Amino acid sequence: MSPASAWHRDYQGEIGFTLKRLLPGGRILAEAAIQTTDGIKVADVAWISRERFTPHRRAVSLPIAPEICVEVTSPGNRRYEMLTKMQLYFAQGAQEVWLCDEDGRLEFFLHDVSEPVAQSRLCPDFPTRIEWE
Repeated sequence: MSPASAWHRDYQGEIGFTLKRLLPGGRILAEAAIQTTDGIKVADVAWISRERFTPHRRAVSLPIAPEICVEVTSPGNRRYEMLTKMQLYFAQGAQEVWLCDEDGRLEFFLHDVSEPVAQSRLCPDFPTRIEWE
């Protein structure tokens, strides 16, 4: 697997930093390894509550998904691949999955809603786009 591009890593960092600022009660995980029915999948960024994280903090991969899993999509990613990965995260207990495209636009998906929603339920103040400042 080749390393992610600089813009991809930049979005990962900005998303993690913003989540930590807006949801200080949890932990931010970069490259969160999650056990799924299709093997281990890795979310680019994740927010996990302390209660969910504490019993598994020394695990190599988590047996339960963090509450929020974020994928920064690269040009080579296919939409159906991202949607499949999203369903695997939901099956492992994720409450939300966010997709960030190469222009910094975010789509928010909830475990109990079939279409994207306008904003996150767990972090409603999160911006819909990562901007350059």
